[in-house]
Amino acid sequence: MKVLVTGGAGYIGSHVVKLLLENTKHEITVLDSLVTGFIDTVETLNRIRHFNFVKADLGNWSFVRDVFLSQRFDAVIHFAASLIVPESVKNPVKYYLNNTANTINLVRLIDELKVKKFVFSSTAAVYGEPPVDKANQGIDEDFPANPINPYGQSKLFNEKIIEDVAKASGGFKYVVFRYFNVAGASPDLIIGQKTKDATHLIKVASECAVGKRDKMYIFGDDYSTFDGSCIRDYIHVNDLADAHIMALDYLEDNKSDIFNVGYGRGSSVKEVIAALKKVSGVNFKVENAQRRAGDPAVLIAKNEKILKKMGWKPKYNNLEFICKTAYEWERKLASEIENS
Repeated sequence: MKVLVTGGAGYIGSHVVKLLLENTKHEITVLDSLVTGFIDTVETLNRIRHFNFVKADLGNWSFVRDVFLSQRFDAVIHFAASLIVPESVKNPVKYYLNNTANTINLVRLIDELKVKKFVFSSTAAVYGEPPVDKANQGIDEDFPANPINPYGQSKLFNEKIIEDVAKASGGFKYVVFRYFNVAGASPDLIIGQKTKDATHLIKVASECAVGKRDKMYIFGDDYSTFDGSCIRDYIHVNDLADAHIMALDYLEDNKSDIFNVGYGRGSSVKEVIAALKKVSGVNFKVENAQRRAGDPAVLIAKNEKILKKMGWKPKYNNLEFICKTAYEWERKLASEIENS
């Protein structure tokens, strides 16, 4: 197949591209604006196997249409989006433009040009803030969607648009993945998370462990959880990437669907910090701070659907392993800077 990956120079997208290059014969095109993606990630991946790279913003609709017309893709995997929850609360227009408006245009092109398969990167943020007793049991795909921040709302809008257009046209099928908390790096450390000014917990803690940051914060220690800190379902990025590769095959013989992608177990912020300190051997400084806007107390996936229907089998369901790969990747980045 000819597969387009939008946002393929970013964190999750690059791990999906890596697996596509290593494990399939598909012809890959990556489209990325490089606003949050990295050209050196593209160069690294190109050493695995050559693929096409197009530097473009999805907001440049006429140019993106020309790319589609020239390539005639069979499948699109769509990652390109803004994804920082606190930023979405402060600047919602950015999120509705970059996430929702651009996805509307992308879906229009997919429908118009008869692309057969569409895999969409959504989020557990569409579930909003479930009651803690329910959230502790895990949230399944039928749980009512009720986002509490513009980031989650922008993704939910996208899900509905994809569903409605696919239903009206019958021209393409889709898989929507609702991610829980993605972390870690490729176990071979070829690629990992390079996000500037990162806000993700494991990334931030890893930066503290290598001395890039002087300290980190726990945003709220008074939640209705066992230790007062937020609880999340952390998933290794390679397991998430593997689900996307499987989705392309799944859509050959199955109907469109929505899947949670998580491990079905939660770890608190304090537990994650303890795990990172253990694998790094560094007792970095941690302070308490006020809650951040838009943070629910607990989000844990029920993942029975993807396990049964898609046959997904995660390989890295271990918090210390996730933290270890994130920390070792951060050490590699620090060493590269030191030796440059």
